[in-house]
Amino acid sequence: MMKKYISIAAVLCFAACNHAADHPAPVKQAPKNYELGEVVRASLSASINLPGEIKPFEIVQIYPRVNAFIKDVLVDRGSKVRKGQVLIRLEAPEVEQQYFAARSKYLQVYSLFVASKDSYERLVATSKTAGTVSAHDLMLARSKMLADSATAEGEMANYKGLQATKNYLMVTAPFEGVITERNVHPGALVGPGIKTEGGPMLVLQQEAKLRLVVNIPEAYNNQLAARSAITFHVSTLPGKVFTGFVSRAAGSVDEKYRSEAVEVDVDNRDLRLKPGMSAEVELPVTRSEAPMVVPTSAIVNSTEGKYVIRVADGKAQHVDVQEGNAQHDSTEVFGDIHAGDRIVVHANNEIKPGLAITSTGK
Repeated sequence: MMKKYISIAAVLCFAACNHAADHPAPVKQAPKNYELGEVVRASLSASINLPGEIKPFEIVQIYPRVNAFIKDVLVDRGSKVRKGQVLIRLEAPEVEQQYFAARSKYLQVYSLFVASKDSYERLVATSKTAGTVSAHDLMLARSKMLADSATAEGEMANYKGLQATKNYLMVTAPFEGVITERNVHPGALVGPGIKTEGGPMLVLQQEAKLRLVVNIPEAYNNQLAARSAITFHVSTLPGKVFTGFVSRAAGSVDEKYRSEAVEVDVDNRDLRLKPGMSAEVELPVTRSEAPMVVPTSAIVNSTEGKYVIRVADGKAQHVDVQEGNAQHDSTEVFGDIHAGDRIVVHANNEIKPGLAITSTGK
């Protein structure tokens, strides 16, 4: 009987030991030491590198305005031309004949108008003597003068129009530049309705002044001040740095690429840069209102997003943020965070919310 009681006691003791092992007594975790810092409000000036394209400041494709034959081509690819210089002479005999016919017709009707005007003025002078000229004759003379005047004006308009058409036979340069393309030769028939092989007769580009076109991402288009100084370089001229100023912006964001086109005027009188070159552009960006700034090491990148670890009442809190400009070891952040908040300077994803933290920093 005694052995039976001893066995029961042993079983109960073993069960109690197992129950204690399954539910250990809670152990209070000691606070961990981390370097803490403060969130500050500051402006970070930074720069971004973007690709750009160099384009001529002005470019024109020259097409014929009338049907005609090429008489002379006075320029070729690479020719430097000045504004108003004759580039191509066209010939169209029918246009010239129409012009001279219109000129002759205008001179004829203008002579009739001069004669009728003179007759009317003489009648007016004579009518001052009572009874010499009837009112009806005076009215008829005035009507004839007005009719001849209207006819002369119509013929003059026709004559001036044909004169302009005749002037189209002399193709001139609309601005100073360089001929970069030539697609016609003497004897060829050209005209507005005639398809020319190769495209326009000539292509003229202004190269002494260029446009540098840069597409600014939407995230930065409000950070680029007007007349901002920029620097850029091209791969064909290693070591050479070019400068310019932001001259104009599109004022809207492209819906497809989510960017805004910005242009920089470039002085190229030495002609070292060529239209069509690609450029690497460095753009300064800054915000109009100072954001919150934290050490870059305080930002944790995790699968759930980016956050900083704020310490309040000795406990860790995760605060979701978005990054902005970065400079040296500081980064702009946007989120539910304020100047003066205490944060972990060297944060990591092992610091869980609610963890007790003590400071080893300031």
